[in-house]
Amino acid sequence: MAFSKNTPRLRRRIALVSTVAAAGLVLAACGNDDDMDGMDHGSKSSTKASAPAGANPAPGAFNDADVMFAQTMIPHHEQALEMSELAEGRAADPEVKKLAAQIAQAQDPEIKKMQSWLKAWGKPASADSMPGMDHGSDSSDGSGMSGMMSEKDMKDLAAAKGTAFDKKFAQLMIDHHKGAVTMAEDEQKNGKNATAKKLADDVVKTQTTEINEFNKILGRL
Repeated sequence: MAFSKNTPRLRRRIALVSTVAAAGLVLAACGNDDDMDGMDHGSKSSTKASAPAGANPAPGAFNDADVMFAQTMIPHHEQALEMSELAEGRAADPEVKKLAAQIAQAQDPEIKKMQSWLKAWGKPASADSMPGMDHGSDSSDGSGMSGMMSEKDMKDLAAAKGTAFDKKFAQLMIDHHKGAVTMAEDEQKNGKNATAKKLADDVVKTQTTEINEFNKILGRL
């Protein structure tokens, strides 16, 4: 008889538990909808955040001087990297080794920057077929780019070791840097693009400082 008296009460408890469980499921479903909405918004935000990746690396107007600066400074920098690589295993002076590493660290990223400019501007990476390439008659390789080393210069540098290498490297790099400064000064004067002119400013400052350091090295070797 006790069981029958408590049966209605049990039924009421079961019904109550079922109601609470159903409510919980509804709330959970609503919560999932909110979470999904949040995920959608996050996805949209990620898309917007990644959009600037395709932005022009050298925005704004540019002219032929800007294009020429990039097209000629790229191979000029590339030769400086070749010269710096020769220092490994050949240089004896710690300052020469340090400057060679410093040059490579600075100029490799600059090459990539200038390549990205030309791509954004729709211009070829080389100025070989373009008129007006001559940046001075003092280039020793016949390219018209001031301060470029000839094939013989590079072979002589590769053949040297120790103090002989240090002296030759310092002298050749002084000439090479002077050529880069001349090219950068031309960009400062005739260029139009703000990003290109900023790099030209950096080249003048950095390489003028390195020229002075190489001169000090030559003075004590």
